[in-house]
Amino acid sequence: MLIAILSDIHANREALESCLDAVAAARADRIVLLGDIVGYGADPEWCLDTVRRLIEDGAIAVRGNHDEAAASTTQSMTSNARVAIEWTRNRLDADARAFLGALPLRIDDGDRLYVHADASAPGAWRYVLDSADARRHLNASDAQASFCGHTHRPALHCLSAMNRITSFTPSASEPIPLGAQRRWLAVMGAVGQPRDGNPAAAFGLHDTTTRTLRFCRTPYDTETAARKILDAGLPEALAARLLKGH
Repeated sequence: MLIAILSDIHANREALESCLDAVAAARADRIVLLGDIVGYGADPEWCLDTVRRLIEDGAIAVRGNHDEAAASTTQSMTSNARVAIEWTRNRLDADARAFLGALPLRIDDGDRLYVHADASAPGAWRYVLDSADARRHLNASDAQASFCGHTHRPALHCLSAMNRITSFTPSASEPIPLGAQRRWLAVMGAVGQPRDGNPAAAFGLHDTTTRTLRFCRTPYDTETAARKILDAGLPEALAARLLKGH
């Protein structure tokens, strides 16, 4: 089975459209969404409607911190994120907000775990930024491969049979073998707001038959997405970072 894994859409229609086109071209069998469907971007209604249709067609999704904030009250966020989430909440009707709030914090799917942030306390929204964070996450699950987002930067961590953690930044190139003798945590990067210096939208393709993971990037119309943010009256910094990828 080929699983497409997308995280941190952040109401960016242009980025999501580009990723879904690439996923369709790859002939993925399933789509997994790792949270933060909304927040930052100017198209929360379209992105949420699209995600709901994907779920009706068999996709699965977990809740991100921006989804939770849009569903209820603003959490501890940066000023720009808070402005965007309040604007988003006013754009969504009660049904849409209830849908976001009802998404699960984690999904265990066979030997795979899907979660937005650190799995040791999913609702605390802790980032996985280094090997110590990865070890805490891996200790919270028996999954052979787990997948999260939240940092907006792709990364891959593995735990050996000798309890040694190895971490590295993957490139969007050849599929990476996820050896069965190790346990893996993949941080998938962001569809809608990459922060690793590459503005192209990020997603992953996990082949459960060959036990490989490919980190993928696809360009999209960043100028249109940025202009929509400005036209909506959202903070200029949220538009500028789309063009730079950080």
